[in-house]
Amino acid sequence: MGSKLLIRSYNVGCGDCIYVRIPNGVNAKGDEDFFHILIDCGSKEGAGTNVMRRSIKHLEDEMLPAVDPDDKKSRKRLDLIVVTHRHEDHIKGFDPAYFKNIQIGAIWLSGAMDESHPQAQKAHALHSLAAKGMRGLAGSIGLSPELEDLAGLYGIGNEDAMYTLITELPKSSKIKPTFVFAGDTSAKHGITIKDTKLTVLAPENDIDGLYLGKTTGTKVEAMKGFAGETGKTGKAAKPAKSVNPSNISGADFRALQTRLLSSALAFAVDDSTIQNNVSTVLLIEWGKRRLLFVGDAEWDDEFGEGRKNGSWNVMWNKRREFLAKPLDFLKIGHHGSHNATPWNREAGPEHEVNQIFDAILPLPAPGKKPTAQCVVSTKRKQYDTIPDAQLLVEIGKRVSNTTNYIEKFKKEEPGFKADNDHIANYSVPKKYSKPPSPREVGDAGWLDKPQPVRTDMVSTGKATLTFDSKGPAEWIDVEIDPM
Repeated sequence: MGSKLLIRSYNVGCGDCIYVRIPNGVNAKGDEDFFHILIDCGSKEGAGTNVMRRSIKHLEDEMLPAVDPDDKKSRKRLDLIVVTHRHEDHIKGFDPAYFKNIQIGAIWLSGAMDESHPQAQKAHALHSLAAKGMRGLAGSIGLSPELEDLAGLYGIGNEDAMYTLITELPKSSKIKPTFVFAGDTSAKHGITIKDTKLTVLAPENDIDGLYLGKTTGTKVEAMKGFAGETGKTGKAAKPAKSVNPSNISGADFRALQTRLLSSALAFAVDDSTIQNNVSTVLLIEWGKRRLLFVGDAEWDDEFGEGRKNGSWNVMWNKRREFLAKPLDFLKIGHHGSHNATPWNREAGPEHEVNQIFDAILPLPAPGKKPTAQCVVSTKRKQYDTIPDAQLLVEIGKRVSNTTNYIEKFKKEEPGFKADNDHIANYSVPKKYSKPPSPREVGDAGWLDKPQPVRTDMVSTGKATLTFDSKGPAEWIDVEIDPM
């Protein structure tokens, strides 16, 4: 292996659009060949920003090879799409128009997206309950920004993206989508890459038992009969009719509907966490290099049978052999959220979560420098808690590709002040005179310390595309040397 492996994280705001290019020997003409993977394509940005369209157009034009190099009209080759979970910031960019000139070799979706999977029926019913309730709230006046964001996760656009992934893109490329679970490998699904193995570490088959928990499952069972739930939420599924039961008055029924709508908030919060925790987690082993892509997998304090477990806890207890040694690359989860990288800042090293963190990204020995790399696709101030800069600083102690952003801005902009518009709110407010609580940590007070590379702070590449004058495609590249 002589060539480097490339990870390119496109800047799509708060979202993931990650391209991975793996050296794959030589092709029939004797030229160097690569295996091309796209992990997710979504964003919280509005459609008018074109960030996803620009990214996929750049990928098509500049990175993907032609299926037939001798045919100028040939479609481009994308060997594998990996879809981690159904949230809009991971799937909203799967628009058929963006992929019309791309031939896809395979599509892997989280097994939790399979609506026929017998061990995910309660999870599907929960999602359907949350979706119907939140769509009812979406038209309400005066929703808080937090509720608007939550409601956005259940928009019709998400159903369109799911339909595209399960039906339209496979049809266009004459393939069938594959729902993957922990333990699945590239070999199992007929994918061969030189010196490389792909292994799925999550989700486990038992979606309802491991990620929903008994308590939530019981609530779902109690509510879904009243709501007429089938568990199916896809575009092809017909909505259940609302029927006024004959055994209660109209007023009582409307009161029950009101309670159901208010319960939708609780269901949506539960469902959002569960959708994160059933993210496809992909381990790429390239030679002796180990790269982990975790979607939005979250952690919880501890693992327990019958609990609503975090994905990291499940992996540590079910797939520990894959996490028990250091990584060469980590895609930081959930855009830098405090609960998506296994680090409990309030607990000691013996805590289960901190054991995971120390195993995958150990602190370097005294006098040594870290060798692992990572990247975080994020956007400041999209949420109060994303990114959690204290977490990023801690990760910065354990990886090699870091940046002191305050120093960077000072060098690039003469007269830069830390509290100017470029990095608003950097000055430490009085409320931060003591260490902030875990859920209050933003960038304040942390940007003068090394952090991993962030899509919202720096780009290693830009390309202006002719179709869109509103802005260039932007990205961060991370290269992995062979070993």
